[in-house]
Amino acid sequence: MTLRLPDAEGRLRTYEPRTDPLPALPAAAPPASRAVLAAAHLVADPYADTSPGSPAAVDWDATLAFRRHLWSHGLGVAEAMDTAQRGMGLDWAGAAELIRRSSAEARAVGGRIACGAGTDQLTGPASLADVRAAYEEQLAVVEEAGAQPVLMASRALAAAATGPEDYLDVYGRLLRQTAGPVILHWLGPMFDPALEGYWGSPDPDAAAEVLLEVIAARPDKVDGVKVSLLDARREVALRRRLPAGVRCYTGDDLAYPELIAGDGLGFSHALLGVLDPLAPLAARAVRALDTGDVRGFRELLDPTVALARHLFERPTRFYKTGVVLLAWLAGHQEHFAMVGGLQSARSLPHLARAYELADLLGLFPDPERAETRMRTLLALYGVPA
Repeated sequence: MTLRLPDAEGRLRTYEPRTDPLPALPAAAPPASRAVLAAAHLVADPYADTSPGSPAAVDWDATLAFRRHLWSHGLGVAEAMDTAQRGMGLDWAGAAELIRRSSAEARAVGGRIACGAGTDQLTGPASLADVRAAYEEQLAVVEEAGAQPVLMASRALAAAATGPEDYLDVYGRLLRQTAGPVILHWLGPMFDPALEGYWGSPDPDAAAEVLLEVIAARPDKVDGVKVSLLDARREVALRRRLPAGVRCYTGDDLAYPELIAGDGLGFSHALLGVLDPLAPLAARAVRALDTGDVRGFRELLDPTVALARHLFERPTRFYKTGVVLLAWLAGHQEHFAMVGGLQSARSLPHLARAYELADLLGLFPDPERAETRMRTLLALYGVPA
């Protein structure tokens, strides 16, 4: 069987799908050498009568089943992050329910879970006091659910802060009252343009100094920092300056193999959206690191970078569309629908190339099903068989 896939110039070309998937892996314990969390996507309810801007309608059974898939491979779940369309269709009420449901599921299966706490319940201009109160409300929900908090970068704080001292004050107050160590999150403007100048400066070097000052004030309350700047050199420089015991979680969905592998001076753990579609392959790769086999790790994970670079091409914030496409093609959900209608956020040539790159990696457990579903999508766009 062959498919006719459109390229970026609008031409159709013939592609022959592979027929052999990756060998199935049995359920496994978490890797020993690295902490690895996948930022998991949200499965929308395709039958709900919703429209862009209305509250998200969630298929809870499929959403929780996908998290069990991630845990079965030994990965942790980073919940209610931007992969779940937080701030792009999923409001705080929906995120709170997601946090509670997923945390309960994590306890049931013994899986690790960390959940985003932010300020997205705020609408309109907000004061620093409003920002702190919003963070506190969300932190309480995460901690009551029994999950580890991820202090997400806040659009409201970016808008309200007048300089580094405001970040030091807000984060300092929050860290003083958290029950246990949290993960801080530095999300770059390529993921969210509203976060330009986070930590009080548009200069990333100056911003890093503020982040390090936040951590130095309460290192006992910081498990680690997730760095999502898509700048490997800068991440390594920050990683080398973290206090002992504070982890660097790479959020670099482009340079993750080299950052996780590390160098003679250290390595990054992982909290990545790209691990959502790569879970089985990533789990296999990180277990190679458990045995000290860096070469084997790179041989498994380096070939995935082409897919990651494609999914995360600009506008980077729409990478979620490709992630959900691959979940549908892989059989983790029965439809290609997204909260807010974001399945339309990428072009057909982009989706076709995502399918091809994932297929070349053997990521589809049932290649024939993936081919059939891709053929259906192409037909909906009018591509002749």
